[in-house]
Amino acid sequence: MNTGPNTNAGEVILETADPELPWTWSFILTALGIPHHIQNKDDVFHLLVPAEYKSLALQEITDYLSEGRDWPHKPNDPRPETGIQPPTLLLIGSLALFYAVTGSWDSNTIWFQTGAGDSTAILEQNEWYRLITALTLHADILHLLNNCILGGFLLHFFFLLTGTGLGISALLLASTAGNFINVLLHGPGHMFVGFSTAVFAVIGMLSMLSYKDSSSTTGSHILVPLMASAALLAMLGSEGKRTDLGAHFFGLLCGLSAGRILCLPLLKKLRRSLFLQIILFCISIFIFSASWILALQR
Repeated sequence: MNTGPNTNAGEVILETADPELPWTWSFILTALGIPHHIQNKDDVFHLLVPAEYKSLALQEITDYLSEGRDWPHKPNDPRPETGIQPPTLLLIGSLALFYAVTGSWDSNTIWFQTGAGDSTAILEQNEWYRLITALTLHADILHLLNNCILGGFLLHFFFLLTGTGLGISALLLASTAGNFINVLLHGPGHMFVGFSTAVFAVIGMLSMLSYKDSSSTTGSHILVPLMASAALLAMLGSEGKRTDLGAHFFGLLCGLSAGRILCLPLLKKLRRSLFLQIILFCISIFIFSASWILALQR
């Protein structure tokens, strides 16, 4: 590589007064094995290459600059990396505001008459919407606070992993399925309310999502999320006068199943789709609203 005033035959691909830029280009061409030389005339630098290499050299330089323009690369993910998630505040805030309207368990109010989980009404009168409306009602203020504090903490990290729409739709599906299985096993005569089924569904989904080696689904590896979830169920969901252990257990079980589905490569890619997240969020809110509309019409 010649840096003197020699005018060897060649095509000029760069002419600049910046002393560093020609050397940067020179390193790129050297790495690619493209012959070239630099000339300095009157403090103006010229980078020359043989005529037959001009197109190749310009193409390689263009590709290099295009790849480095957005470096360091930012993940194509609509979810913010830090801070309290707005969906978490929306969901937990809505539960608290709704409790201010409905109050504690009172079978004489329209809210609990039409929206509380009632296995007899669900199985015999086809009032399936109660599987969802029951999630928004609470027996007392302590019941509400437990679900809001623990649920808010877990939902924050859950929505960071899944995004808003996919997360809330998976939450709705898993918690409704957990309530449904619990109703089937209890049979007629079982009453239930509370967001705790959804909280344990989130515990299950988080346990499975946090297990990053999803390529291994046999042997002791799959026991990691199962043991973590079982420990949380034993500590948080098996005590208390009004505790519905069945709802907690089946919420957790359905959450583990939903979490395994969320680990599929296709759904991991879909998490990055802002359009899909918005559509799923709107559908989930519609289902919650429609369930209460049906309940109040009854």
